[in-house]
Amino acid sequence: MSPMTTEAIELLRSMIRITSFSKEEDAVADLIESFLSKKGLKPQRVKNNIFVRSASWDDNNPTCLLNSHIDTVKPSQSYTYDPFGAVVEEDKLVGLGSNDAGASVVSLITTFLQLHQAGLPFNLILLISAEEEISGKNGVELVLPMLDRLDFGIVGEPTNKQICRAEKGLMVLDGKALGESGHAARDV
Repeated sequence: MSPMTTEAIELLRSMIRITSFSKEEDAVADLIESFLSKKGLKPQRVKNNIFVRSASWDDNNPTCLLNSHIDTVKPSQSYTYDPFGAVVEEDKLVGLGSNDAGASVVSLITTFLQLHQAGLPFNLILLISAEEEISGKNGVELVLPMLDRLDFGIVGEPTNKQICRAEKGLMVLDGKALGESGHAARDV
């Protein structure tokens, strides 16, 4: 295993071990901000959102946003693992947020670290955001107006390895459902 892979896995394990429910992402935001700073970057923080621009920034180039979120939903009573255990079982890292969206966060951070000084024909902004699971006002909605022009983006969210081009809209319903607990990303 390469040092970069080992470091990425350890970052994900550290994230899983920290409670990061929506609106409670302070500690995991601290972890990511510290991680990026130790890499020599100068991340900016707005509430629990962390963003950083590529070193080879050129105002004449288009800008690509790399984004994923650090908040998690609370585990249901039927959750069969220690949600904060970050254990490896059958070559899979298991724990709350490992899939949605810790693995995406770590993958985008690793990608940014590899490319941010590469002199690409486009700029990169890495945005690790909060409150995605609740469509909170202190997440992407808060930070987007502070970022430069964005021409395209890559959003890390589990989609069963299928590329998703866009979301047409969002409808939020408050209600009570009876039955087996689950998350929108679960395989039924």
